[in-house]
Amino acid sequence: MAQQLLMPKATAIWLVDNTALSFDQIAQFCKLHPLEVKAIADGEAAQGIKGLDPISTGQLTRDEIARAEGNPNHKLKLSEPKVRVPESKRRGPRYTPVSKRQDRPNAILWLVRNHPELKDAQISRLVGTTKSTIEQIRDRTHWNSANLAPMDPVTLGLCSQIDLDMEVEKAAKGRPLPTAAELGATLQPAQETEKLGFSYDRDDEKEKEIDADAVFAKLKSLKSTSRDDEDDDQF
Repeated sequence: MAQQLLMPKATAIWLVDNTALSFDQIAQFCKLHPLEVKAIADGEAAQGIKGLDPISTGQLTRDEIARAEGNPNHKLKLSEPKVRVPESKRRGPRYTPVSKRQDRPNAILWLVRNHPELKDAQISRLVGTTKSTIEQIRDRTHWNSANLAPMDPVTLGLCSQIDLDMEVEKAAKGRPLPTAAELGATLQPAQETEKLGFSYDRDDEKEKEIDADAVFAKLKSLKSTSRDDEDDDQF
């Protein structure tokens, strides 16, 4: 991987303020346009950015700067880094140990049943399998479908719980919101509930229909019976 300059604008600011290099030399070293370097020198650009010393970061030497100051045609070169950072490897299919490869169909079956929102590519990343195998297990056309049993890939050691949660979260973001039928809606639409009549009016009508004379007659009969009972007690 080609070496790159750290913080080009901050480095350009430091070179403008602390060296006699030309705008073209600074622009070539910092991968900027000469007019942008001129704007930095005039204070019209990169305001508020603190200059970065490339000598302290080990990206330039004083001898290299002095050589460029003495020769306007000299192009600044980055110093060789003291520490080599290994290049990041491209992430390929997950490697599965030979001892655990026989458990992959069971793990795939578990993922298909418990997380149907996962795509084939996500299952492939988690378990380290091929899309054709996933399709065979989905369609129950796998050669060992009769003997497969769903098993958690985390328990089998095929992936970590963090990786599984991340893939499930990614799949949930792209999934559309569930409909009312999927949620099992229990509330009736407002149009239907508005048509239903309330029983309050019916109760009021029943109360109005009660005859007042009949009520008073019943009360008189109750009083007369209570007096008769009192007279019987005196004798």
